Amino acid sequence: MGDCMCDEHAVKHGRAVNEAVVGQVGGGSSFQGSEGSGFRYDFTTVVDRRGRDAVAYDGLGKEPGFAPDAPQPGFDVIPMWVADMNFATVPTIPEAIIERTKHSFYGYFRATDEYYDSIINWQRTRNGVQGLTKDDIGYENGVLGGLVSALHCFATAGDAVLVHSPTYIGFTNAIGSNGYRIVHSPLKRDADGIWRMDFEDMDRRIKENNIHFAVFCSPHNPCGRVWERWEIEGAMDVYRRNDCVVVSDEIWSDLILSGHRHIPTQSVGEDARNRTIAFYAPSKTFNLAGLVGSYHIIYNKYLRDRITAYSSKAVYNEMNVLSMHALIGAYKPEGGIWVDELRRVLAGNVQYVADYVSRHFPGIDFATPEGTYIMLLDARRWCQDHGLSIDEVLRRAWSVGVAVQDGRQFGVPFGIRMNLALPLSRIQEAMKRLGEYVFIDE
Repeated sequence: MGDCMCDEHAVKHGRAVNEAVVGQVGGGSSFQGSEGSGFRYDFTTVVDRRGRDAVAYDGLGKEPGFAPDAPQPGFDVIPMWVADMNFATVPTIPEAIIERTKHSFYGYFRATDEYYDSIINWQRTRNGVQGLTKDDIGYENGVLGGLVSALHCFATAGDAVLVHSPTYIGFTNAIGSNGYRIVHSPLKRDADGIWRMDFEDMDRRIKENNIHFAVFCSPHNPCGRVWERWEIEGAMDVYRRNDCVVVSDEIWSDLILSGHRHIPTQSVGEDARNRTIAFYAPSKTFNLAGLVGSYHIIYNKYLRDRITAYSSKAVYNEMNVLSMHALIGAYKPEGGIWVDELRRVLAGNVQYVADYVSRHFPGIDFATPEGTYIMLLDARRWCQDHGLSIDEVLRRAWSVGVAVQDGRQFGVPFGIRMNLALPLSRIQEAMKRLGEYVFIDE
């Protein structure tokens, strides 16, 4: 790891820092990490994002049951809940957007060959995908919107859908609010503490509920598992034997931590290639959720035609011209360098938190994530040992500005979901506050 993973950095506040950062990005300057770190880009500066369209900060205390409470006076916010990174994105993205906005016409348009070529090249260089063509790619307003389109195409309201648990809250809301019934197949931790799928349980639940539609999350959110090839093959075999259409959410596929590799679901066999609707986006990778823009990869023409027909008839699934240029900017070679550095930073952050929790918070269980920037803590033993509810633990954390997410939203009764995509100095401060004010013996 580079030295910047270990250095202490002063926490800077105020709009001047924010504008300085934005100015450097817009001007095309590459950030520099700590002196001698070998990093081209900056993952250490702390930027005040308050009042800058950031729900991670401005949403606190405004959506009870979803967002954490606002902190008490005297504590600033350390945003560790919604999956929004606190790193300025790679400069080639704002450069591309600014260059396009200089041409002051924003009328109707069609996605360019450069857009499709950017996706094809990115998938080839990052995921080893061969033979991907423009025809296999389609725009989606978002992964969840694409999931809903697929549900409407291949399932009927009231049908059951197989999903692994713990379950991403977006899946729960999108599937349930559209009239489908979720059936969970729980992931289980093995003797080494690694989350695993239970293929027999999946098969049994599919048969018992006459399921023909499944959602597969790879890498898994919120558990952080990066599935090995044999695991994906096992899951796809279950789906094949039960004739399931599979939506594979691979939005986290760029954020794989050291020692692991993303295997595209469609790559494990011809049948997987033809029964899977895969969704990707630059949004998690480059912090572009506010620009809106995902895409699908569908090799099977029948599946692709059904999805395209549904979304086009609804006349909702239209690309934003600036989103197109943002993706092109993200998928440039510089974007690959930025992501590789980001992955080193995230791996260091994960290791820091894993070590800290293990040493200082007995009774807090976790599995070290292999991908994503999410860590899922299980506070069941700690709460039982100390006679506290998870609500009391969360209120303690939120009151001192450690804005973690309630894991019950993901089906984990004593869960605490933590976003670790922050400068290390902020994570160190969060751990310090948890030790001083939250996980204390009384």
